[in-house]
Amino acid sequence: MTVRETDVVVIGAGPVGENVADRAVRRGLEAVIVERELVGGECSYWACMPSKALLRPGAALRAARAVRGLSGGELDPAEVLRRRDAFAAEWDDSGQVRWLTGAGIDLIRGRGRVAGERRVVVEGDGGDVELVARHAVVVATGSEPHIPDIPGLRDARPWGSREATSARAVPARLAVIGGGVVAVEVATVFADLGSEVTLLSRSPLLHELEPFAGEAVRDALRERGVQVREDAQPAEIARTDDGAVRIRLEDGDLLADEVVAATGRRPRLDGIGLDELLDDRGRLGVDDTMRVRGSDWLYAVGDAAGRVLLTHQGKYEARAAGDAIAARARGERVDDAPWGRHVATADHAAVPQVVFTDPEVASAGLTAAQAEERGLRIRVVDYELGDVAGAGLIADDYVGRARAVVDEDRGVLVGVTLVGPGVGELIHAATIAITGEVPLSRLWHAVPAYPTLSEFWLRLLEGYGL
Repeated sequence: MTVRETDVVVIGAGPVGENVADRAVRRGLEAVIVERELVGGECSYWACMPSKALLRPGAALRAARAVRGLSGGELDPAEVLRRRDAFAAEWDDSGQVRWLTGAGIDLIRGRGRVAGERRVVVEGDGGDVELVARHAVVVATGSEPHIPDIPGLRDARPWGSREATSARAVPARLAVIGGGVVAVEVATVFADLGSEVTLLSRSPLLHELEPFAGEAVRDALRERGVQVREDAQPAEIARTDDGAVRIRLEDGDLLADEVVAATGRRPRLDGIGLDELLDDRGRLGVDDTMRVRGSDWLYAVGDAAGRVLLTHQGKYEARAAGDAIAARARGERVDDAPWGRHVATADHAAVPQVVFTDPEVASAGLTAAQAEERGLRIRVVDYELGDVAGAGLIADDYVGRARAVVDEDRGVLVGVTLVGPGVGELIHAATIAITGEVPLSRLWHAVPAYPTLSEFWLRLLEGYGL
């Protein structure tokens, strides 16, 4: 076995692992990254980029049809799939590998396993390699779909998010099990492409967000012909002799050509050699510098840490971890106070998220229910986005809603939720206001341009009483 020493070993070359390695190298350390699949990870080839590429054509077509004076236009499913292929780089990671090389990060292909303190064994086609880290080992292995324990489901060969976003053809009938972000986005894509879609959810859609967000998405899906069934719990699933999928429900059977399991994700940590460190939810507990508790050399970032399973938050955690590793390696002071230079604080307070359905859902910070659970004394202000003057310029019958959650004791925003066409591009302003704890009295002086949809900020503040 070949043995090699380096400063930092990163297991996983998705965007999160890339960011850790890049930050460490920028600060003078040597880094080796280990990857058993494609460099660039889930987001580049099976999640963020291809899924949004599939969603955009339908959203663009509806946006055009929402403005009088335009006519015609239909989706070409084959062309939509080809466009998706381009955004996924035809599942060729050579461009990402060139980026690693240009950034001064070494790549070893194979399956990495922590074999001891600061030691990683990589099992690859060219033989095993043992990597010894002088300073840190970072686990950035991402996550994988959770397959619910429904009798027969695994044997029915369900699609996960990977199979859905890389599908080569559009099934005539598609059943989607789940009610979260992946479920509603998959239902949107395949309804746009012509599938007869049935969405089966045990709970209200997008139940972790403000209730009105899930209600708006549910109603829009139904208007586009999706059969949305909340409180639906499949009792059994089987693949029939002719290749169809039979789903037994309380009120009868449902037939589909494919079934998607979209009931959440779990950290991909099996076989990595850290079973004894996992908590009862299968996660690696970390502090805010993303160091695994009880260790001075092991870090976990992104989905592997299980704090917030969103790519942009994982990259944020990675930047904090990379900077903290470099600071500790050089004997510098680590600024680990809340909002400090070497911590991921926003995970607790100001996480932004966009659900790319139509209407879009965008949120930052806490929902009203979450704020109350934390014991905050809050006030909620709602405003109909369609009443903003600029909304009518976007769509003739614009329908949407904005909600602000205000911490009354501090006079700052702790949460904002927007629902409506195009709101994803508006949420960063809310993220800044929440992260910066901008007093509402000062936010009042941030004048929105007219006539734009951003005027909702003025209306929310007026609704609050300013």
